[in-house]
Amino acid sequence: MVIVVAPDSFKGSLSAFEACLAIEEGIKKAVPDAMVIKVPMADGGEGTVQSLVDATGGELIWTDVTGPLGERTRAFWGLMGDGETAVIEMAAASGLPLVPPDKRNPLITTTYGTGELIRAALDRGCKKIIIGIGGSATNDGGAGMAQALGARLIDAEGLPIGFGGRELARLERIDISEMERRVRDGGVEVVVACDVDNPLVGPRGASAVYGPQKGATPEMVEELDKALAHYAEVIERDLGKQVADLPGAGAAGGLGAGLVAFLGAALKPGVNIVIDAVGLEEHVKRADVVITGEGRMDFQSVYGKTPVGVAAVARRHGVPVIAIAGGLGEGFEAVYDHGIDAVLSMVNGPIGLDEAMANGRNLIRDAGFAVAKLLQIGQNIRHKAKY
Repeated sequence: MVIVVAPDSFKGSLSAFEACLAIEEGIKKAVPDAMVIKVPMADGGEGTVQSLVDATGGELIWTDVTGPLGERTRAFWGLMGDGETAVIEMAAASGLPLVPPDKRNPLITTTYGTGELIRAALDRGCKKIIIGIGGSATNDGGAGMAQALGARLIDAEGLPIGFGGRELARLERIDISEMERRVRDGGVEVVVACDVDNPLVGPRGASAVYGPQKGATPEMVEELDKALAHYAEVIERDLGKQVADLPGAGAAGGLGAGLVAFLGAALKPGVNIVIDAVGLEEHVKRADVVITGEGRMDFQSVYGKTPVGVAAVARRHGVPVIAIAGGLGEGFEAVYDHGIDAVLSMVNGPIGLDEAMANGRNLIRDAGFAVAKLLQIGQNIRHKAKY
């Protein structure tokens, strides 16, 4: 029996790789001779760097960068096992958790640190950069990121504009003549994990939809939206890129727009990027069954989450999929229409959330054991039916 184990992380409890190990332990306890292929997964959000590093035998690298408020901080990025592909989570350098609630103000927060992570990857000789852009504290359209890579965003007096979304209103022109040639000239492929289709500006844009969760008042939202609209006009005039209405441009406070405009990035669903990066399809082709999972499964799981992404690959090859979830919420049954054949909760009795998370490894191991025993029963039934 060949079993591919490809879960997401169980956030707050286990990384995707730790979940793989626990499920494998349970399977081996039930079916010692089973071949288990472990493929830690993610959907482009939190945990993507760790999953891709674990899946490919890469390394985690720490770098000093500029935080959202302009302070110095330590942030991580990943170098995948091929030594040429970098994985970055913008939240590590420019994320909302880095800003205390009483200091959250998207008028002044910057993505400069994200640009510094990109530069660090370039300095290591990376030829491809995967960037997850969820969880931002910023609304600067990726202007700070571009500045960190050498782009000059200049005001009417010929001086560089400062940090933050508010400063975009002062932007007069963009000069990329001194920008990093490695990204400016297309020598490095940049792929962005983006699972939203919000445009840069307007009622569904970066400021209106995501600004309030970053501390923006209604007045700030209006100011930021106008600033981004002006920014988009300057980008179109000076860089020849139309980003105002581009689906996904509004992700991460407009960082999606900035990555497209300055780096020629491609915006793609996060789970598909991870599937390609870890070579999931090749593993699934040889499997008898796939086991996936995530911390909570509900009606939202069909929208770009790992288990459904994994199931789509398995379905192409006629391989059944079993999902293990930490908890089952309203509407989880929707996943049955998206290639998942069975769903099990790892919780084996009445238990509080804190206890379940603290005991996650044992619970997931036991769920792996239960799945393997059921597979063994199915195998025995098929054998008897044959003879």
